[in-house]
This record gives sequence, structure tokens and C-alpha cells, in this order.
Amino acid sequence: MNFWIINTLNGLSLAMILFLLAAGLTLIFGLMHIINMAHGSFYLLGGYIAISAIRLTGDFGTGALLAVLAIAVTGVIVQRLFLARLYKQEMPQALLTLGLLFIVADVAFFTWGGDPLLVPEPRLLQGGVRFLGVIYPLYRLFLIGWGLATAFFLWAFLERTKIGAIVRAGMDDEEMVRGLGINMPLVFTAIFALGAALAAIGGVLGGPLLGMFPGADFEVALLAFVVVTVGGLGSIRGAFLGSLLVGLVDNFGNVWFPQLSLFTIFVPMVIVLALRPTGLMGRV
Repeated sequence: MNFWIINTLNGLSLAMILFLLAAGLTLIFGLMHIINMAHGSFYLLGGYIAISAIRLTGDFGTGALLAVLAIAVTGVIVQRLFLARLYKQEMPQALLTLGLLFIVADVAFFTWGGDPLLVPEPRLLQGGVRFLGVIYPLYRLFLIGWGLATAFFLWAFLERTKIGAIVRAGMDDEEMVRGLGINMPLVFTAIFALGAALAAIGGVLGGPLLGMFPGADFEVALLAFVVVTVGGLGSIRGAFLGSLLVGLVDNFGNVWFPQLSLFTIFVPMVIVLALRPTGLMGRV
């Protein structure tokens, strides 16, 4: 029984990291139809900046806040200076963001080196607690709770606020929203910054578990694309369900079939797309 509890919780903690990544990616795609190849770079930079900021300030909260703000500002710069000039040009956007991914990877390697680094855990969340009859790391439980809270916040933001209504309307019919006099370029920038910030939060919170190292941006970007493909592009609920499915399957797959780790990642995607090509919550 302990085996199932521990590995289910491990899968859920991974799923919440994936959700933070996938939520930002699917928001950006749903509104702007940009498949941001550099999304993993925001994750990587968020984690690395958090490591440096925490070392400088000695406080996890301050370092995390500085890292997220820095990546949100970076997202604004990338969207306004580059992607805004390539509006509705899918191939140039993909090539541009892919180029940014390689540039950021080299800059990160030059700045922080090639050795794996862990984001320090908050002191208050170190150690383990008894949960469901097992001793389990407190930080992982916090991560699960944070992911669930973020999912609820994003749902409430999109479904219960005026700004969320504008975003949903922009996803359905952008030209109509522009005709109502709403400044869609500003909305685009805000959503892109939010997506980048969510990826950075994923890097900060996932850093104590997964670590930061050259290539981490590629790995998490691959997982995020699998999640949004399974859940349905442009759907927050789909991103959440996809994250749960991929996180649990990947964790149990690595336990039972460690030599087939990549295979187990893509199994959910293949099965879901075979049965429902638009994803779990995608529109037909």
C-alpha cells in the first residue's frame, strides 16, 4: 500500500510542475496561436535566476519573487520586440522562438556552468511529515497544494473575471473583440508575460526536485508539449488533466520500466490522439 501512496504522490508532484509549464504554454497558444518553442527557456532561466537570487538574499521567497518578475519582464520584451512583429506568421514565430531557446541555453551554460544545480528548498518546508500513513517530504506536499491552488486561480481568472472573459472571447473571435475597442496587443503582452511567469514558477518550485542543468529546457519543453497535446491546445482544464495523466504515467512507468522512460511519456499522447485527435478537452 505504501508503494502506491508514495508513487502516486510523486506522480502528482511532477504533474503540478508540468501543469505550471503547460498552463502558460496553452494560454499563449490559445490566445495568440504561438507555439512557443522557447517556453522551456523561461523555466530554465527562472530556476537559475532563483538559485543566484537565493544565494544573494538568503531567502527563498525573495529569490523566487525576483526570478519570476525577471522572467515576466523578459516575456514582455520577447513578445513586444520580436513576436508582435510576426503576428499570425506561424513558421517565423516557431523558428524565432527555437532560435531563442538555443541562445538562452548557451547563455545559461556560460553563466552558470554545466554542473547540475538544485534550487535550495525553503527552510520551513524541509523534512518530512506523516501523510496517509507514510512519512513523505513536506516540500512535495506543498508543491501539490501549490499546483492545485494555481489551477483554481487560473480557472477563476478565466471564468469569473472581466479580463478572463476578454481572453476567452479573444480565443473564440479575436476580430470581434478588437471591434469592441479592446486593446488586444496589450492583452497579448499580458498573457505572454503570465505564461512566462508560470514557466518561471515551475522552474523555481521544480528546481529543488529536478534541478537545473544544460538540456533541462529541452526536457521540460518536450513534456509540456506532450501535456498540452494530450489535454487539448488552448484549454486550461485540458492542461490540468493532461498533467495529471502524464505525471502519473511517467512516474509509474519509470518505476516499472526504467529502460522505457521515453516510451512511457508518449504512450498517453498516442492513445489519446488515436481516440480523440483534438485532445481530452480540445474542440472538435
